[in-house]
Amino acid sequence: MTSPTPAAAATLEVTEKTAGTPESPKDRGSKGRSPGRLAWTRFKRDKSGVIAAGVVIFFFVVALCAPLIAKVYGKNPYDTYGLDQPGLLNDFNYPIKPNGGIDGDFWFGIEPVLGRDVFTFLLYGIRNSLLIATATTLLVTLLGITIGLTAGYIGGKTDYFIGRIIDILLAFPSTLFYIAFFPVMISILVSPEEKIPQWLTVTSLITVMTAFGWAPLARLLRGEVLALREREFVEAAKVTGASPARIIFKELLPNLWTPILIQATLLLPLFVTAEAGLAFLGVGLEEPTPDWGVMIQNGSKYYQDDITFMVFPGLAMVIFVVAFNLLGDSVRDALDPKTRR
Repeated sequence: MTSPTPAAAATLEVTEKTAGTPESPKDRGSKGRSPGRLAWTRFKRDKSGVIAAGVVIFFFVVALCAPLIAKVYGKNPYDTYGLDQPGLLNDFNYPIKPNGGIDGDFWFGIEPVLGRDVFTFLLYGIRNSLLIATATTLLVTLLGITIGLTAGYIGGKTDYFIGRIIDILLAFPSTLFYIAFFPVMISILVSPEEKIPQWLTVTSLITVMTAFGWAPLARLLRGEVLALREREFVEAAKVTGASPARIIFKELLPNLWTPILIQATLLLPLFVTAEAGLAFLGVGLEEPTPDWGVMIQNGSKYYQDDITFMVFPGLAMVIFVVAFNLLGDSVRDALDPKTRR
């Protein structure tokens, strides 16, 4: 029997060592998993992301259940308890009890002058702000996907024309656009003598923020599509006679979900702060409609005498925005581990 050559012996030794090496649990767990399951596993390992997700879910649950919570609590944001019930406000129309009138009946106190319940006003303020921000985010995402895919895939004059519009929108501060165009839209739809309906204010806010908020996402997706349309799988789909719609929805769009989800998680807190800022400046939702910005605007009138009225809405907004930004970072790291810092 002949002995193996040195090269064959080395190969046999490596093969035996490899065969005898047990497969790590991490390698076994990663095999056969879809990219979505792998992303979910990475996300669950990120403690800050899980905590941020819990905080965000809590705020949305509070927003959805605001009427039920207020009913159980026994108050609403529109009744002027300080004016209707004696003994709550002093001669200067400030709460008699310390810390804004916080007690067992009014958990977050009552407002000066009108004496509305701060707790229920905050509940409905969160509800209205998140409704507007969520609707705007969904519309901006849909519009950004449509325009970005169209510009990137068609190219040519269409891409040039859309690109110039995007450049113009990105060249100006969006907040100034909101402040300038919102009153113009309202004045076109409603005469100065008429009272502006609340639904019209909300619809106009969403429309204006959507019209000037889609450009960053569209520009990002346009660049991604320009890179993807030259790839082999797209060329193969063209050779097989696939229609442009099939190429866009079956070949391009599935490869764009990662940047779309990441941008959507970063856009929502941006629109929350934008809507609150407009209300604070008097452009947008106004009294007596509950809103985060309206609460901060009211609290700014009395912060020198009692800062309590600014603490609750301000702290709630800071917690929500920070949590959603942390959630966006965690989603980005889970979907694309290469971006992990």
